[in-house]
Amino acid sequence: MTQQPRLKIAIGSYGHAKAIKNGTVTIANVEPNLVEIVPIIAAFRRMVRDVEFDICEMAPTTYMIARALGAPFIALPIFLMRRFHHGGFVVRPDAGIKVPKDLEGKKVGVRAYSVTTGVWTRGIFINEYGLDSSKVTWVVDDEEHVTSLKLPPNVVHAPEGKSLQSMMKAGEIQAGFTGPAGVGRAGPPIGGWDKAVEAAAAADTYPELIADVEQVEADWFRRSGIYPIHGLIVVKDEHIKSYPWLARSLMDAFVAAKMPYLDELRRGHGDSPEDKRYRKFLSLMSDPLPHGMTANRPSIEALVTYSLQQKLIPSRPQLDQVFVDIDP
Repeated sequence: MTQQPRLKIAIGSYGHAKAIKNGTVTIANVEPNLVEIVPIIAAFRRMVRDVEFDICEMAPTTYMIARALGAPFIALPIFLMRRFHHGGFVVRPDAGIKVPKDLEGKKVGVRAYSVTTGVWTRGIFINEYGLDSSKVTWVVDDEEHVTSLKLPPNVVHAPEGKSLQSMMKAGEIQAGFTGPAGVGRAGPPIGGWDKAVEAAAAADTYPELIADVEQVEADWFRRSGIYPIHGLIVVKDEHIKSYPWLARSLMDAFVAAKMPYLDELRRGHGDSPEDKRYRKFLSLMSDPLPHGMTANRPSIEALVTYSLQQKLIPSRPQLDQVFVDIDP
């Protein structure tokens, strides 16, 4: 019998992937070497820069940028985190910003220009609200995962010694993303950075730009079919070539792992913010964690369009060059 390949795997800790991480669900024909990286975005950075893992979770925008630059790994349509992106964007009350178009001529804070949260929200503001993103100064205070990315001229770095959080408080920027994507943290991605209660509380003192955001997001989803993707799975090209069964083994494992989690949500169990978010989404869709190309094609196409509009990738790729075409 052929020996199973031992593959180094880095994914975040999610209720719907717990069964893979604890071994309850196996990946057929694979001996997994699961490594714990906290926060998981540090693994994204290590993968794009050093190709450290055989299989790795990665932010989809980071992946598309890296793939366009020749990265030796390809994505599977397995998405480990989902959320909508009309919300999570706040403004200073004294800035005169009532609608996204008002951001033109203003300074807006985002951790890094290519952070997927920022790409989704900018794309929505551009395509749904008529924002000219080139007329906004995007202020960043961290480095891009892909260091060779050439940034547009309207992207500037925060002055030395300042964070987006402090700049927002001082009125040096007029708007920003909440949480780890912007004014809800200070400093580079290290363990616990997304649990900085004081920083998160500071972000909460600013009003959201989009009112009635949950209803707006639900209406947009029903109209567009777009359900923003995050945390896809990438696999080294060499493994896809050497083990043609590997994509199927991974898809089957992630589908099997999420089933008991979804059953728990439907029974009203689970109290984490993630659990509550997905349980709420059950009123919009039968499966808030859909995998596969068929279910996710509108969302993938939208993110490709947004990345192209925001000058993150040089051209529109053929999807079969960036995703393994597989369904559950």
